Amino acid sequence: MDNESKRYQTFEDLEAYKAAREFRKAMYGVTRRLPAFEKFELASQIRRAAVSLTNNIAEGHGRFHYLDQIKFMLQARDSLQELIDDLNVCEDEAYLPSPEVAQLKQPSWHVLKLLNGYLRWLRDCKTGQTLALHEIPTPYGDSDPELESWLASLPL
Repeated sequence: MDNESKRYQTFEDLEAYKAAREFRKAMYGVTRRLPAFEKFELASQIRRAAVSLTNNIAEGHGRFHYLDQIKFMLQARDSLQELIDDLNVCEDEAYLPSPEVAQLKQPSWHVLKLLNGYLRWLRDCKTGQTLALHEIPTPYGDSDPELESWLASLPL
């Protein structure tokens, strides 16, 4: 089946979900390396945020209305930002060396770009600019002022 005729059936088919899932696995690996006294604090927080990242993508994909889908994608993006800050904690407390933290952050920026792209696609669907379900591999930056402005205006 060629890419043009492929239809996304489940959340597991979304590139954003696939990348987030890999990042979640990497963050679970981080929790196994934290000091024992962080087992019920930072490690638990990282695990909850990592699961929230992929859970929100899955739950949002299951929603019928675009605004509901957008709400869950924004929550997934919030969880991702929380995980990036948790990596900063790991670096600041010397739980992980700085080069390793930088290496772990690379896939997080990729997930952020995919989430922003999916949010942009959902926005376009909501405003009637596109009708087919697809993810276009479009180069985009870490932030989009137009997207951020539009998202801020939504009554979520």
